[in-house]
Amino acid sequence: MNPPGAVNSLGHAESLGRLEDLPPDYVKAIHDLSVAPLWPQLRGLLPRDKPARATQPFMWRYQDIRPHLLRAGELTPIEKAERRVLVLCNPGHGLDKLVATPTIYVGLQLILPGEVAPNHRHTPTAVRFVIEGEGGYTTVNGEKCPMHKGDLILTPALNWHEHGHEGSGPVVWLDALDLPMVYAMEASYAIEGPNQQVRPEEDASQTKYRRAGLLPYASLGAALRPKYPQIRFPWADVREALGALAAVTPKDEAVRLAYVNPETGLPCLATLGFSAQRLRAGQDFNPRRRSASSVIHVIEGRGESVIDGTTLAWSEGDTLAIPTHAAVTHRAQGQDAYLFHVDDAPMQRALGFYEDF
Repeated sequence: MNPPGAVNSLGHAESLGRLEDLPPDYVKAIHDLSVAPLWPQLRGLLPRDKPARATQPFMWRYQDIRPHLLRAGELTPIEKAERRVLVLCNPGHGLDKLVATPTIYVGLQLILPGEVAPNHRHTPTAVRFVIEGEGGYTTVNGEKCPMHKGDLILTPALNWHEHGHEGSGPVVWLDALDLPMVYAMEASYAIEGPNQQVRPEEDASQTKYRRAGLLPYASLGAALRPKYPQIRFPWADVREALGALAAVTPKDEAVRLAYVNPETGLPCLATLGFSAQRLRAGQDFNPRRRSASSVIHVIEGRGESVIDGTTLAWSEGDTLAIPTHAAVTHRAQGQDAYLFHVDDAPMQRALGFYEDF
């Protein structure tokens, strides 16, 4: 047993003073001034060696949630919902926090034929990743983007956007936002606006940037580049590119593509990162441990992931949460699988503490 006040080999105290060790009159005096001592709570704020994590490795099974999402369409008209969403809540944070990880909000949104989710803009940045259905669209700043399964559509912070459905049957997509961070900064709010006037050149941004390495000639030497030049990333193009990459990638390396700003090569959004992966069947994929948290959505295929010792068996449509600093193994079963990744690495890099190891 270490004596009181003992220090370890690095010169750090083995235990710190507790609040109850201080005289009650002293504690009351400083609390009355809205002041608190740090040392009783220091290890909670700055634990040694590894962060304290409430986030649990967890999976939301799409086939279990889908019936409830469709029933929400019967129970709540779009006029009463504005956005008809079931939020994926990590059990480690509870239902009231509405987070998949501490920095990533994820929800499943439903729109039905003939409905329009009204035009607004907000401080959190959002993306839409289409899960099922045809006939849906998202309009961003007048650019109308069709929504097909696997498409990624950006709705960056303070950009006008609205959704609609001109087809038949339900359309469902996955929303991913940096809402938890923006809300924690007391900076989260939305502004409503009239329906957008759609520009005649539908889906123009992805047409201009259809092929990697090719830019509109006018971009060369441009003094001011567009902040978000590409709004929609069609899954048909991404899947084809993953197939081409797999053909030239050694068997022991990941087949993974990042969604980037085609003008700069940087992540397409400032706070969240997005990538698509082709996971080869019969081969374990062990990514490096990272300080970033992430969410994975299964586009195609089935398999399992082992996250900090927890095994989660997944199939098409399922969504997984991965805590920071987690040890992870993914494996596809039967045939290659396709995964969509969301992570908070861009915001960690901007703040200067991103790590992988």
